Amino acid sequence: MYALLILDMQVGLLHGPDKPQGGEALLATLNKLLDKARSAGAPIFLARHIGPPGSPLDAASPLTQLVPELVLQGDEVIFEKSRPNAFVRTALADQLHALGVQGVVIAGMKTQYCVDSTCRAARDSGFDAVLIADGHTCSDTPELKAEAIVAHHNASLAGPFCRVIPAEAWCF
Repeated sequence: MYALLILDMQVGLLHGPDKPQGGEALLATLNKLLDKARSAGAPIFLARHIGPPGSPLDAASPLTQLVPELVLQGDEVIFEKSRPNAFVRTALADQLHALGVQGVVIAGMKTQYCVDSTCRAARDSGFDAVLIADGHTCSDTPELKAEAIVAHHNASLAGPFCRVIPAEAWCF
């Protein structure tokens, strides 16, 4: 069984000053993945990246809340993380193992930070990892456009760290 893991789809990242590339398309893709996971009875986990109280990533900040455009139904496990790797200092691996999950389908934000770190760590945590090729994004950086960052990570993570599959081709 595979679980869906959506990373850091937070108000401040999606709607903040550094708009991610293809944000609306990403939301549509994630909502389709949520539907597919529910139809298959797959567990759904959503991570919120938080920081210390009083910081821009304060857990109580409206900027760290999940975006309202995600169609959530209350059957999801929403958890907080403080590191890019969603397995570090969280109960994620234990929860997945307790459910009998063998693999995680990873999507969300930001490609070069939390998506990358979590893909790399999934196998070390005992899971098959699947990165949704069109299911993650980021903002442009001074060095690279977001489109190039996404393409680079899809290419470099594929094989040694995870399988990279388009959302349309994935079945839970």
